[in-house]
Amino acid sequence: MFQPMPSLCPVLSFSRMNVAYLECTRCGDHLSPDRPQSICPKDGGVLFARYDLDSLKEKFRTADLAGRVASMWRYAEVLPNVQPITLGEGFTPMLPSREFPNVFIKDEGLNPTGSFKARGMSAAVSMAKHYGLKNLAAPSAGNAGGALAAYAAAASIQAHIFMPKDVPLANRMECNFHGAHLTLVDGLISDCGRMVAERKDKEGWFDVSTLKEPHRVEGKKTMGYEIAEQLNWKLPQAIIYPTGGGVGMIGMWKAFDEMQQLGWIGSERPKMVSVQAAGCAPIVKAWEAGTSSSEMWPDASTFAAGLRVPKAYGDYLILDIIKKSRGIAVASTDEEILQATRHWASVEGVFAAPEGAASLVAYRKLRASNFLSADDTVVLFNTGSAYKYLDLLEAKKIEAHNIEENKAQSTPPASRNIGGIIGPY
Repeated sequence: MFQPMPSLCPVLSFSRMNVAYLECTRCGDHLSPDRPQSICPKDGGVLFARYDLDSLKEKFRTADLAGRVASMWRYAEVLPNVQPITLGEGFTPMLPSREFPNVFIKDEGLNPTGSFKARGMSAAVSMAKHYGLKNLAAPSAGNAGGALAAYAAAASIQAHIFMPKDVPLANRMECNFHGAHLTLVDGLISDCGRMVAERKDKEGWFDVSTLKEPHRVEGKKTMGYEIAEQLNWKLPQAIIYPTGGGVGMIGMWKAFDEMQQLGWIGSERPKMVSVQAAGCAPIVKAWEAGTSSSEMWPDASTFAAGLRVPKAYGDYLILDIIKKSRGIAVASTDEEILQATRHWASVEGVFAAPEGAASLVAYRKLRASNFLSADDTVVLFNTGSAYKYLDLLEAKKIEAHNIEENKAQSTPPASRNIGGIIGPY
């Protein structure tokens, strides 16, 4: 008779929440974690879950992680103390680069549903189940929607997902097969977000859009804990992160502060590098202009679907992190990203999502400019699997071939906007 494996998660009581309060990242106000919260009612600021780390410091040490389950829930003491809805997300490999000494590739494409979005949705849906929510809604045109559909199915919760009608096939199929209510919209991700906002109260949906609830950050912050643990509790000199909504960067920065309070690391911090597509680079533009928030990027266009976010809701947090870490924001062209996707696949054996491959482009540029040296330990994030993007990659390959043919015939190529597909939000 089959005997299930014992859980390697810490034995925790789920009788009460371990989150002390939710804190607004703008005004600092505290809100109760005992009921569902969205954003700060005063100023719309992003909410962070806060824990009593001082008391936890004496009870939770790095040695306690030995033998625990290889998922993000190994860090249960610094995650909401609820029964997790898990598909085995997290603790993805840190692959040493075969090309560059001191460089590691953090491969998030090996998560359930094929991207780092699984982390955030595991935490958000776990909390939704804890709160007794029955219907969740989100705008998406990619991996976030697929992840929400999967975790909502595992939790027996209804998911309502709004996507532009020209989304990648894999993401649309994920939503359908997981039983989500999928609405295809003749518009962009902003139109989808507006529809969710207009209907959520009437329909009784809880909005789990990017940074519109506090727990997707909690799931994604575990990437920061993993980097530290996998590098033996010594942070790298730099982290290069593909930035659309930027929740991964925001979450990791939060994790570093928590680990310092726990006594696991010191005050050192990696340079946080935001990489965006040249056709949609609001963070890069704001960084170069020295502003504390970004402007809406007009006519955003890139085949790196997850980077096509014209304005991140947490832009003020992203820009502050780059500044505090002495980091930088870098743009990559679609041509550079496509070449890097091929290069990583052929040299590293990593079939990266276009967004992830953009981190290689940024690393090369920063080495060339001497912002980074060969001796610096650097982590490059691949945020998803290229298997989710096969139709985009094929279309881009055909387009590049046609352009080359046109050049050979001395005929100007036909103009085409390749940004019709909008990625994870």
